[in-house]
Amino acid sequence: MGRRRSQPWLTRKLKITRDQRIQLRYHIPAPALTAGEASGYLRAHLSLAGRSDTLFSDDAVRAIHGQARGLPRAINRLAITALLAAYAAGKTIVDESSARTAISEEAAAATD
Repeated sequence: MGRRRSQPWLTRKLKITRDQRIQLRYHIPAPALTAGEASGYLRAHLSLAGRSDTLFSDDAVRAIHGQARGLPRAINRLAITALLAAYAAGKTIVDESSARTAISEEAAAATD
């Protein structure tokens, strides 16, 4: 056989373990949702949870969408935190204030 040539780009992409299994890590970016899609996304999740009423105000959805940059996982995380903030404040709807509280809490957690 010939001499093995080093391919640094391939070495970075593939990690060969001692028992010669090949592991490949690749990130497939999720497409960012528009503000309208984010609203529908939240409504769909709430519907699956048995809610048919409006639980997030339009302002709250815009704030969450803007901070999350339309990324579904970030929308989920902020929406859950906003739900908790609204509950803690005794509110029956997630308003912009609850969303801003969630955004502040997420920012504080990211710096810890």
